[in-house]
Amino acid sequence: MKRIFALLLALALMISLAACSSGAATTADASAATTESTSDAAAATTETTIDPKDVTLTVWVSASGGQVDAMKAAVDAFAAKTGYTIEFSAPGDTYEELMKTKMAANDMPDVFATHGWSVARYSDYLMPVNDLDFAQYIDDQIKPVISNSDGDMFVLPFDMDITGIVYNVDVLNEAGVDPDSIKTWADFSDACAKVLAIGKNPIHMGGSDSFTVGWYYDRVAPSFYITDEANSKAADLKNGKFDEQIWMQISSMLDSWITAGYLNSDCVSAEYTSDVAAIANNETAFLFYGNVAVSLAQAINPDVNLGMIPLPSNSASDEPSLIAGEDVALGVWKDSKYKDEAVELLNYLAQPDVVKTICEATGNKPALTNCTVDLGMIQTYLDKYSTVETFPYFDREYCPSGLWDVICSTGQEVLAQKDGAIESTAKQVLDAFNENF
Repeated sequence: MKRIFALLLALALMISLAACSSGAATTADASAATTESTSDAAAATTETTIDPKDVTLTVWVSASGGQVDAMKAAVDAFAAKTGYTIEFSAPGDTYEELMKTKMAANDMPDVFATHGWSVARYSDYLMPVNDLDFAQYIDDQIKPVISNSDGDMFVLPFDMDITGIVYNVDVLNEAGVDPDSIKTWADFSDACAKVLAIGKNPIHMGGSDSFTVGWYYDRVAPSFYITDEANSKAADLKNGKFDEQIWMQISSMLDSWITAGYLNSDCVSAEYTSDVAAIANNETAFLFYGNVAVSLAQAINPDVNLGMIPLPSNSASDEPSLIAGEDVALGVWKDSKYKDEAVELLNYLAQPDVVKTICEATGNKPALTNCTVDLGMIQTYLDKYSTVETFPYFDREYCPSGLWDVICSTGQEVLAQKDGAIESTAKQVLDAFNENF
């Protein structure tokens, strides 16, 4: 009996010692694992921490004038705050061609402007911004323009380009023209005749810069192809069918205005800067420009009195309309080496005070609802026509990528009234449409 008791006691002691030994080993293993994990985490932190002096971000914008100055000032402030190096570029007229080269090489700027093409042209190169903080403030009026079919957005939009035709209030008053009476293009032509009768220039176009005549086509085309619901060609265009006869009608209207003397006599050789100068100095009545023309004109003549009217319709059965589009907008290259830092810049630029500065430079309504901007005289007209139906820019929504340059260059031929230009340029646009669709 004593022997059995002794054996049981020895067994109990062995089990107790084994348990203690196991516990000690577990504790030691856990301690070692913790030490190793902490060491790895520290090493990982060391590896991912980047010295601000080693960060260089390339930022490309397509804006001009005061817009560039405002954007550059904001980017410089960000660079001073973070210590990052910012290589800022505003190539101007060559921007689009340079970006095509960048896309072909898959070597994009870290942050770049999409000049109205964030979805159709650049979405494959951009990271979505839906999860960034500023996305909650993007205005519903601009969301459809910058979203793909899945609802992904790819840019920080600073402003909304809602525009019609800019006019000089004093010139129209002198000519006895009521701007609210201009409902159709026929009404517009009548107004031009009255302006010409008082010795003023009805329409100014700096045609040596091809985009100015491109703006004419981009603003007028929707009223011929899209806005009249009963005769809309929107579905045809989306399916790759372009009606060149309608394009000829648009060119014929421009040609008739030139023949009637409604455009400045040097419309072929004049530069775009002369357009703003003419309306600022009360020499012309109408510009086919966005609202930025207002702020540019005020810089020349602070006392100029300008307004905006919706784009006339092509028939009495239709209604005037406005163009709504993406204007100043920046996105982040999805393959950027410094993507986190690029996002940091985007969030910085989304601050209301920065957005406000950009909008004041463009003369456009802010695209973020947490920003309020007083746009001065143009605000009156944005409020007045807030219920007018808006349509996208024609080339961005209804034409394949690559057509804009063709529209501009062929438009210059019409502007110069070259023999057969109305027919031949319509054929060129049709061929380019088919080729790029």
